[in-house]
Amino acid sequence: MSDKLKEACGVFGVYNSEEDSSIGRTIFYGLYALQHRGQESAGIAVTSGEGINYHKEMGLVSEVFNDEILDRLTGRIGIGHVRYSTTEANTLINAQPLVVRYKQGFLAVAHNGNLVNASEIRSELEESGAVFQTEIDSEVMAFLIAKEHSGDIEKAVEICMEKIKGSYALVMMTEDALIGMRDPQGIRPLCLGKQNGSYILASESCALDTIDAEFIRDIEPGEIVIINKDGLKSIKKNRNNCRSSLCIFEFVYFARPDSTIDGSNVHMARWEAGRLLAKEHSVEADMVIGVPDSGTVSAMGYAEASGIPFGIGLIKNRYVGRTFIKANQSSRAIGVKIKLNAVKEVVQGKRLIMVDDSIVRGTTSGLIVNVLREAGAKEIHVRVSSPPVMHSCYFGIDTSTRKELIGAQRKIEEIRQHIGAESLGYLSLDGLIKATGLSRERFCSGCFSGTYPLAVPREGKRYVFEKR
Repeated sequence: MSDKLKEACGVFGVYNSEEDSSIGRTIFYGLYALQHRGQESAGIAVTSGEGINYHKEMGLVSEVFNDEILDRLTGRIGIGHVRYSTTEANTLINAQPLVVRYKQGFLAVAHNGNLVNASEIRSELEESGAVFQTEIDSEVMAFLIAKEHSGDIEKAVEICMEKIKGSYALVMMTEDALIGMRDPQGIRPLCLGKQNGSYILASESCALDTIDAEFIRDIEPGEIVIINKDGLKSIKKNRNNCRSSLCIFEFVYFARPDSTIDGSNVHMARWEAGRLLAKEHSVEADMVIGVPDSGTVSAMGYAEASGIPFGIGLIKNRYVGRTFIKANQSSRAIGVKIKLNAVKEVVQGKRLIMVDDSIVRGTTSGLIVNVLREAGAKEIHVRVSSPPVMHSCYFGIDTSTRKELIGAQRKIEEIRQHIGAESLGYLSLDGLIKATGLSRERFCSGCFSGTYPLAVPREGKRYVFEKR
């Protein structure tokens, strides 16, 4: 659906002490598990210790790779990436992993997040003679590391972390090491696992489950891990400047429900959000339904807390992929019905509570309400398991400007009238944070509150997201 925030990317990395003919397939399955984090391009890079072999294309993981390609992707170390572009053009040249050759050999980088000072660093590097081939932040980081690497990759990575500001969960490989980095605020998630002696780095724990890897722990904010023939080394410098500010939208929409991030399970958090939503915004009704798939878990929690039966009132067409021709304004309603349709026999004559995870631009909520209305629903009460999205994100989520955010432009009653519901209720920020079981200090909730863990551009300053 078009009325959702879009994640930036998913990253995955593997280190084996010995040659592995199936390393490409391991990364392939890991990326498959992370496909929800990006559907525009996919790539895998591997090394056996001399040079880097890679393949990346536009499309879904299943479209980009086949048996013949995966058979060629063998080695000891490998990284993979799935991408949704936020600040740059959706073209092959910006697909990752980014592979570069420099004085110390080869380097491959895969990045999830967004740097707020990338433009400044890029300009400085260009002044010193650097020539960039892409628009992505990953190339800025690769250049920084290449510039500082004079035989000590550890020092080069540390200098890079000192200079860059923003959000990043990074997996990188040289010809003899796998490296993971998480930004000092921990905005983007990254975890560590192990499989039969191999170390794994992944954006979410669900990717570890897919390949039967053991979850070890989350990479901490500001932590660098370097994995090579000597084992795993953790570097945690300047810990006083590091604090968790995990993006709270991981629990609202981005992460898979079967993932656990920084100690909190996503499914249980969404269930609890629905329960708290029922307490904050109760209403008499005959049935609770969810907008699939993201609103389903919270709808079940709402039903449990309210004592109102849960039902499947909307069916999602799972065979409409990303290449579906976008509907124009006149046929947008048909486009929504192709993706989502009501079960008339379930909703007809019913007073419904329709639970969704968020309303961002308000472009489809009214159309879904209308679909239920046409199917015979008597009343439709919309409940949202997160607060109104009122501010732009600067850390790797595509929210663009506040002009596009209905929560920033209209009051709740005006939004209710816009979508045509009998009533509308949003979960409070306190309720959302409580649902995670973590403290408020652990999160970045800037898209809801306007309070960010890092300084961001203010009014009158053009920001890179506004290019889209």
